[in-house]
Amino acid sequence: MTDPTRGVIIAGNWKMHHTSSEAMSFLNQFQSQFQSTMSDTSKELCKSKKLAVKLFPSNVCLNEVNTFAKTTDFLEVGAQNAHWEPKGAFTGELSGAMLKDIGVSNVLVGHSERRQYFAETNETAGKKVLSLLDQGFEVMLCIGENQVQRESHQTEAVLKEQLEGALFQNKAQITPYLNGKLSIAYEPVWAIGTGLTATTEQAEEAHQFIRKLLWDCFGMEASGQTPILYGGSVKPNNISDLLKCPNVDGALVGGASLKPEDFLSLVQAGGKALESTL
Repeated sequence: MTDPTRGVIIAGNWKMHHTSSEAMSFLNQFQSQFQSTMSDTSKELCKSKKLAVKLFPSNVCLNEVNTFAKTTDFLEVGAQNAHWEPKGAFTGELSGAMLKDIGVSNVLVGHSERRQYFAETNETAGKKVLSLLDQGFEVMLCIGENQVQRESHQTEAVLKEQLEGALFQNKAQITPYLNGKLSIAYEPVWAIGTGLTATTEQAEEAHQFIRKLLWDCFGMEASGQTPILYGGSVKPNNISDLLKCPNVDGALVGGASLKPEDFLSLVQAGGKALESTL
């Protein structure tokens, strides 16, 4: 069952999708459907951020999407990536200062596609996490194993290695931010965009393992305050079951965030999961 103290986060990663005009069309439809179909209780949960709704658009429309989000009381916007340095000769990168200048408050770090195609490592992910937290951002760190690692029973070893490289080696500096500012997104690589989804048992098992690692390193309170999201072919027809898992605190979704009606279904499921705990 959803833990009401951590709430629920429904986050959409648009990846390299949606032009500015497509993004605005999405937002207008989503807001209209949100206002007309969400229960009053769920709307209040969104307003209080117990039910956090986040979008990570491409850099091209980041400013426009964030400007729109500021006109609502339920939507947060984040960047899909950022550099750890405040400025410098890093062609193609965005700095935290640039993101803060347009009011962006969230950043995604260490997504498997950044690791696979753009040489992201546990070390660089760790630099980004620490730098961005220090700058006042909410950070979502992505971790997860690929299919070969899953089939060879290396899942726990991979998750531990990724967390050690990105978080545990900076324990003293990270600890103050384990109050909800940092969230973990468990994304089994074999389930991203493949149509395959971890069973609820597999998802809960991985999330429970991650929470234990956090407990062992940072203590019970910090572990209990850190949201852990599931990502990997999450859809309207499976999110409710995933949210019944005690250690699944939401979802980071790709394809299901591209259509307003699909993303709204996920947000509604998050609202219902929280309402059931009231």
